[in-house]
Amino acid sequence: MQKSIKELGVKLEHPAREEWGDWAFYGEGNIQPDDMIERTEKVGGFTNIWLKNEWLISQLSIVPKKREKNGKTMVIDYSAPNIAKPFGIGHLRSTIIGQALYNVYKYLGYEVIGDNHLGDWGTQFGKLLYMIESTKTDDLSIEHLEKLYVEFHKRAEDDKNMEKAAREWFWRLEKGDGRARELWQKCVEQSIAEFDRIYELLGVKIDNAYGESFYEVRMVVVIEEAKKKQIAKKSLGALVIEVPGLKTPLMLVKSDGATTYATRDLATLKFRQEMWNPDIIIYEVGTEQAMHFEQVFGAARRLGYVSEHTKLVHTKHGLYLDTDGKKFATREGKSIKLEEVLQEAIKRAKKLGCEDDETAKAVGIGAIKYFDLSHNVQSDIVFDWEKVMALEGNSGPYLQYTFARTQSVLAKVQGSMFNVQSTYKFNPEEMAILRWIYRFEEVVEEAAERFAPNLLCNFLFELAQRYNTFYNKHSILQAESTSSRELRLLITEAVGKVLKTGLGLLGIEAPDRM
Repeated sequence: MQKSIKELGVKLEHPAREEWGDWAFYGEGNIQPDDMIERTEKVGGFTNIWLKNEWLISQLSIVPKKREKNGKTMVIDYSAPNIAKPFGIGHLRSTIIGQALYNVYKYLGYEVIGDNHLGDWGTQFGKLLYMIESTKTDDLSIEHLEKLYVEFHKRAEDDKNMEKAAREWFWRLEKGDGRARELWQKCVEQSIAEFDRIYELLGVKIDNAYGESFYEVRMVVVIEEAKKKQIAKKSLGALVIEVPGLKTPLMLVKSDGATTYATRDLATLKFRQEMWNPDIIIYEVGTEQAMHFEQVFGAARRLGYVSEHTKLVHTKHGLYLDTDGKKFATREGKSIKLEEVLQEAIKRAKKLGCEDDETAKAVGIGAIKYFDLSHNVQSDIVFDWEKVMALEGNSGPYLQYTFARTQSVLAKVQGSMFNVQSTYKFNPEEMAILRWIYRFEEVVEEAAERFAPNLLCNFLFELAQRYNTFYNKHSILQAESTSSRELRLLITEAVGKVLKTGLGLLGIEAPDRM
């Protein structure tokens, strides 16, 4: 007995060439035509499937929308700038990729929790507190705090006692010393106000901001439990946890009694499991932290802090590189401040012809985001302004321009309803769009499964190219027949909706006019 494609449960893929069909699968299975399928053909071990025109037309009228809740929860750790340091270009990838993954999973029906794990604890604060107190400064702006941190390291080269004094200040902070806490709190408040300003410019809003300091008390519990379960052991005066499959153990407590990033991350995982019981926890953090997260994930499993069903993911994003292949930095070798890059993008958007400030901001910020997201997450990126702001090719402005083009056409027939007969004879450019646009939902699913927003970028770019080829070759409003006009308007409307939804998932605005 023959089965429909839905009943068979085969793994579908798209053939490399569209003349070979819309879908294909390898292996046994006898699929019969139905309300979706026009015909099938067996080639070797593959079955190629062609979809009906009626079904393809029906997909044009389906408005992409957020799915119903699926009962699953995803926690994503992203952005995570460091207190008392300017928001640098180095944190941009985590912020942009993290927000895109957040949006994609929410669209697919997950309960999504975003957590900004602020770097507000650790021995670096001992150095900062020492400098604030020894210089008697009242200036706690981020710029001045950064200068104090740099100055500490310069002076410490000649004065070996400074490192010891810094450790003492951090010890005072950990023990709750009033003066240390007061200065630290001021640094935190100053930094968060600065970060919020950058997030507003980026159009990013993260649900929670549990800094590392939040886990101060929880770290004590982790250390005690690791000892009690006999999972932690002494090594050269430090307390470590052996991780299956790794030669290097996780350092839980240093030989001087100080906690580590790993201690805090274990406390964080324990908290997230108890608080939200997630199905997936994603850490959108750079590739240089790969070993750290292997250790933390392995130790957390040993300690029983993560349930068996919870998937732990480290996305391992690459770096921004300059055109010479080195880490993207100023001529003086310093890290580049993110706000400077964003403001430069807005200026360049104005040069493209975006006259009003809001459009220039949407295009400039969107260009930066899209440039990042269109690359494979784990690749290093050569930062190139010409490619970032290009109006042609795989760029944010190109997609925004294509969306604005669809809206310009539709504005001339506002409020109309479009009807298309299934007997309509499609030209190749119309068919190229029909045989691409219906894939949107499955591309969103694949982007989530592979933690790869670039797959969505690739889809949207191809859709925009197909639409612009169609637009440049065929008249829409002055089409040769009423049925052609109706179909082309329906295509234009559908392309506009998918581009707007897709760009929205990437965290990019789609202005009606450019």
